[in-house]
Amino acid sequence: MEPHASTLRNYLRTLLVLGRASNLPTVWSNCLAGWVLGDGGPLSGLFLLWLAATCLYTGGMFLNDAFDVEFDRQHRPERPIPSGAISRSEVWGFGVGWLMLGMVLLAFFGTMTGLLAFFLVVSILVYDAVHKAVAFSPLLMALCRFFLFLTAASASETGVTGLAIWSAFALAIYIVGLSYVAKSESTRGALRYWPGFLLAAPLLLAWLVNEGDYKRRSMVLSALLAYWILRNIRFCYWSADKNIPRTVSGLLAGIVLVDLLALAGGGNVWVCLIFILFFAATLLFQRFIPAT
Repeated sequence: MEPHASTLRNYLRTLLVLGRASNLPTVWSNCLAGWVLGDGGPLSGLFLLWLAATCLYTGGMFLNDAFDVEFDRQHRPERPIPSGAISRSEVWGFGVGWLMLGMVLLAFFGTMTGLLAFFLVVSILVYDAVHKAVAFSPLLMALCRFFLFLTAASASETGVTGLAIWSAFALAIYIVGLSYVAKSESTRGALRYWPGFLLAAPLLLAWLVNEGDYKRRSMVLSALLAYWILRNIRFCYWSADKNIPRTVSGLLAGIVLVDLLALAGGGNVWVCLIFILFFAATLLFQRFIPAT
């Protein structure tokens, strides 16, 4: 029994590593922010949205490894497929299955959500297929988060609002900056400073759109996000021993702070607490499951 239990634990860990499960709270955070900006709705809808987004993200991450197997054999032999922890065919099966299930679940929200979910899945597949071959792959990654945010907003009572669109754009620009930093790790290319400036896009949007009490709250949250960004990019820009993985992991957790800033502290106290929980969960999960 003991060897069997050990084998099962190892297999489950392999699945969690393939799915980059430590990043799932940031996916749930995107959904919550978009959903609240669209005036929310029944909690049952939010939970269904979280489940569907989990399926899509997990499927996308599985297919990422399936497409990248030749690259990983040369540069990341510790990844599950080249290390022999799981077969490529299994990963393909899991990945396609998760994506199909996620789309089916989102179809329950109606035509607009189903259409946006289609664009999201196309973005995921295109990214997975070409991201190692094209220089603009961070734009494709950003497009995935952009459509995820809007898909979540479309599932709410009001649907996609102007602020939801602008917030999705700001999130996407942040993801572009983060992804270019991450790309320099795998390509061993020179790390330039301009991606770091893109990380400030949510701060600029918060300054432009908020007024009154929202303005004051957004300034506090902006200061928190700015501190978190600077705290993490120093490991790759201003440290003698550059640590890009640490920077990328920290900036990934920062996605939750970007989402909280999009609401400018709006919603009720429970919503804010959920964002704090997601942020803490991301940092905790990263201790056990690699974020990239």
